[in-house]
Amino acid sequence: MVCLLNIKLCNYDQKHCDKLYAKDLVEKLELKILVEGDIDREVTGGYCGDLLSWVMGRAQEDNAWITIMSNVNVIAVATLSDVSCVILSDGVRLDAELIETAQSRDVNVLSSALPSFETAQKLFRKV
Repeated sequence: MVCLLNIKLCNYDQKHCDKLYAKDLVEKLELKILVEGDIDREVTGGYCGDLLSWVMGRAQEDNAWITIMSNVNVIAVATLSDVSCVILSDGVRLDAELIETAQSRDVNVLSSALPSFETAQKLFRKV
């Protein structure tokens, strides 16, 4: 399955937007922190996708990336794409090796119990 969504937060008028940070998503989207990297990192948009090569070419810097993928390549793609955080949807968890890799690369990894589509809807509506 490939789910693609690319949203820019506050696209209508950047002058009247409050800045949003990865730590804000935890409360606003009811997420759990699996790995705390730079939790004060700004989030400027969102991207939803599970095809890693597609995400590498399309996710933008400082996006919140929503995915169900939980292998070591996710951390590599998050680093290369320079996303603000990875949100694992559908309650997907990380194993100990991935947690260690994310910590060593300072990647924020958050978790949502909701499916990707609903997580993306909440991101779009709440921010």
